[in-house]
Amino acid sequence: MSDRDEFLSWVRTALYEAEVALHNGDAAPRRALWSRTEPVSVLGAWRNAVGREELDALFTGLAKSFSDCTSYRYELLAYDVCGDMAYTVGLEHTSASVDGEPRTYTLRATQVYRRENGAWHVAHRHGDTVTTTG
Repeated sequence: MSDRDEFLSWVRTALYEAEVALHNGDAAPRRALWSRTEPVSVLGAWRNAVGREELDALFTGLAKSFSDCTSYRYELLAYDVCGDMAYTVGLEHTSASVDGEPRTYTLRATQVYRRENGAWHVAHRHGDTVTTTG
């Protein structure tokens, strides 16, 4: 299996499952996939974080906000692997409750990954809400 195939398989399984878990209120799988090596960062649709301490607070807060994920689909638009670095660009289509209110939304998400000790980890995420204009 090529590096690209292995990475894509990981994105479609472990990373996907971690995002579904987060949207059901469980941050542990997402937290486990993030790098323990600085720098790590999020420029998020709702909140930013730089460093492990801020990431942990962000993930905890998101998990408390999310519940009842009825649909999560990751539309991968582009990706590549270059040695021990990789990236993805895609659209995250989500239906879940946010603070108890059902919501459906789409985020544009770009993520950067590092391979550490043979395993992929997220090092950076940028996400923003897709808005439609009439």
